[in-house]
Amino acid sequence: MSVRSAASDCGPTWHTPRVLAVLLLVFLCGAAAGALGMRMFAPRVPAAAAWSAGGREWTLDMMKKELNLTPEQAAEIETVLDEFVLYYQNLQGQMDDFRAEGKKRILRVLTPEQRARFEKMVGKLNARLR
Repeated sequence: MSVRSAASDCGPTWHTPRVLAVLLLVFLCGAAAGALGMRMFAPRVPAAAAWSAGGREWTLDMMKKELNLTPEQAAEIETVLDEFVLYYQNLQGQMDDFRAEGKKRILRVLTPEQRARFEKMVGKLNARLR
C-alpha cells in the first residue's frame, strides 16, 4: 500500500473541496451572526456625543501623529472637523423634524383605531432599531 492510498483511507482532509466549503460556510455564518448581534445589541452613541466624549481629541491626536501635521494644518483640520460635526447635528435635527412632520400628517389621515395601531407599529419599529 502506498503512502497516498493510506492517507486517502483515513477520510477527508482539509484539502477536500467539501470540507473547505463547510469551513467557509461556518466562518461566514459566524461573521454574519456577529455583525447582526452588534447591530442589534450594541449601544448606539450619537456621533456628536462620541465627538464630545473624547473622540475629538483622539481623532486630532491620531491625525497629528500619523500625518505629521504642522500646527497650522492641525488647527485647520480641527476647524473642518468641528464644522462637519455641527453640520451633521443640523442635518440630524432636520431629519428628526421631517420624521415628526410626516408622522403628524399620517396621523391626520387615520381613524382613531388606525392611529392606535399605527402608534403600536411605530413603537415596535423604534424598539427594533435601538
